[in-house]
Amino acid sequence: MEIGDWVVLPSKFNRKLHFGKITGEYTYDEEQENPYNHFRDVNWFATDIPRDRFDQDILYSLGAFLTVCKINKNDAENRIKKMHENNWSIPNRTVTEEFIDTEEDIIVNIEENIQDRLSEHIIRKFKGHRMEELIEEILKAEGFTTYRSPEGADHGIDILASATTLGFGSPKPDVPVDRPTMDQLIGTMSNVDADYGVLVSWNGFKSSVMNEVPKQFFKLRLWDSAKVIEELRENYELLSDDIKSEIPLKRVWLLNKDE
Repeated sequence: MEIGDWVVLPSKFNRKLHFGKITGEYTYDEEQENPYNHFRDVNWFATDIPRDRFDQDILYSLGAFLTVCKINKNDAENRIKKMHENNWSIPNRTVTEEFIDTEEDIIVNIEENIQDRLSEHIIRKFKGHRMEELIEEILKAEGFTTYRSPEGADHGIDILASATTLGFGSPKPDVPVDRPTMDQLIGTMSNVDADYGVLVSWNGFKSSVMNEVPKQFFKLRLWDSAKVIEELRENYELLSDDIKSEIPLKRVWLLNKDE
């Protein structure tokens, strides 16, 4: 590593990526706990960037089990820098699954790679108001009776569900949900006498929302893309045939044992 190099750190807590630039030489501090006594200064200039904004071949390379590796495939470094210049978006995706090189000299996290590909497929199939359709199907599979508001003005309610009543804030797949959106949902829950609510945001939640989780634990749940996919997989057999035809999955068994 050299000063000026970019580094990418996949989050271990959610489906986000953190980007930084190395600003200092290697340093050893004997007073720090191992392994943090070995470090270099990094300017983290972009944090919590959703994984879903990146092409599959880049995500495949970032899914390595190695502690440190250099990404060389498909001009990934220049493409990521262009995304940064374009506010972390890709105007025209030109790299498809055919470009993913499975012979890369890294050990890939298969589970995370599957999660990325499923997430990309769902985004493509269930844009905008259709995301509510998918969430409603999952709730039905879990045994709820639901009512989904038609497109247009919904007074802050996208889906109502009972036995217990759940009021949903609007899924917004482009940006992490902020605190005002959460406050709006809590207010809407009060208006319809809902005891519990679920706030759905495909790209996760800002820190202002996450900081409120302990206070709202007994009446509010947050679903990001990882949670939606988890619920989808757990309830897949109970989903409607229409949804299963749009998200065709098959169960594959792998030996969960390190050689």
